[in-house]
Amino acid sequence: MTGPRISVVVPHYNDPIGLGRCLNSLEAQTIGRDAFEIVVGDNDSPCGLEAVERAVAGRGRIVTIPEKGAGPARNGAAAAASGEILAFIDSDCVAEPGWLEAGAAAVATGRFIGGRMFVLRPQGAINGAQALEMVLAFDNQSYVRDKHFTVTANLFVMAEDFARVGPFRTGVSEDLEWCHRAIAKGLEIAYAPYAAVGHPPRDDWAALKGKARRIERELYLFALERPGGRAKWFVRSLLLPGMIAVEAPKLLRAPQIAGARVVALVTLVKIRLWRSAAGLRQSLGFDL
Repeated sequence: MTGPRISVVVPHYNDPIGLGRCLNSLEAQTIGRDAFEIVVGDNDSPCGLEAVERAVAGRGRIVTIPEKGAGPARNGAAAAASGEILAFIDSDCVAEPGWLEAGAAAVATGRFIGGRMFVLRPQGAINGAQALEMVLAFDNQSYVRDKHFTVTANLFVMAEDFARVGPFRTGVSEDLEWCHRAIAKGLEIAYAPYAAVGHPPRDDWAALKGKARRIERELYLFALERPGGRAKWFVRSLLLPGMIAVEAPKLLRAPQIAGARVVALVTLVKIRLWRSAAGLRQSLGFDL
């Protein structure tokens, strides 16, 4: 084999500090540096190419993608990749040292992999939004095993399979849509617990609601492409507040958010009620 076995695909937009941390974690992988390349798909960041180049510091190639969105950034970087395995990670994430080794060992032709996701603990005291995400966000094991998709912040797929399935779409829930499309093409999904990636929590209520607004829009468009999608979305939105009773005990028992359980519970109630109301508005034809 003349080239790297793995191409790490990193979409990036205007966060050179986070990108630098991500690439630091890739430099600390347990496999040899000659076994993988790094391809950064920069979404024409306002900070400028020079800032992105300083963050990359010669550790990978940069591909400038003018079309906005993480999906196009991933697609552009993947198109420039040369490895037989594509390993996707987000630029604000941090990979555990064994991430590439475990993911590469699990992926195979006809099978793509979702690895373990966890939420990075922020410095200092944690607020309600951070505490909520530290306990409830990114349950990728459940996503893979129960919902048959993986987040794109921790995805391994053979390059030939990615080419067969096709690129990520924009405007819909891109990870969910791509994974379902891959399965429809005959690929199987599996979970790799030792291929672990840390993701920072949303910093405050505004960021948490912004994330929820984006997810609601993308999931709604995805639902509309399915038979009876609008009616199912309406029912789903009605039932969302019921999740509070399921998720509240998890918050109250979580040792990692001791001292912030009450604010986390308040934030849970607020975000579930907001998402329920937002979903009902969508069902009736209103924008968020």
